Amino acid sequence: MNVSRGFLSIAPIYLIIGMLIGGYMGASQDHSLAPAHAHINLLGFTLMMIFGLYYAVFPAAAQTALAKAHFWLFQIGAAILAVMLVLLFSGRLLEEQMFPVAPLAELAVLLGVLAFTINVWRHTR
Repeated sequence: MNVSRGFLSIAPIYLIIGMLIGGYMGASQDHSLAPAHAHINLLGFTLMMIFGLYYAVFPAAAQTALAKAHFWLFQIGAAILAVMLVLLFSGRLLEEQMFPVAPLAELAVLLGVLAFTINVWRHTR
C-alpha cells in the first residue's frame, strides 16, 4: 500500500464535497452547514494533502506500520465525522444521537494523528 498516494488520491474527493456544500450554501443562502463545510475542507482536503506530501518527501516513513495505522484510522474517523456533521447541521441528526459513534470517530482521528506525530519524530531529523 502506498500511503502517500492514498492520502493524495482521497484528498481531492473531500475538496469536491466541500466545494459542493459551499456552492449549495451560497445558492440557497442557508449557511447552516458551514461548520461541516469547514471540517470537510480542513480534515478531508488540507490535512490529507499535507500528510500525503509528507509521506512523499519522507518515503521511509510511509513504509511503516505507523503510517498504515495513521492512514486507516484517519480515513475511517474523518469519513464518519464528515457524514455525521452534515447530518447534524442539516437537522437530520440530534447531537445526542451522535453518541457513541462520533466520539469513537474523533478518537480514531486523534490516534491516527498521534501515529503520524510519532512517525514524524522518528523519520524527520
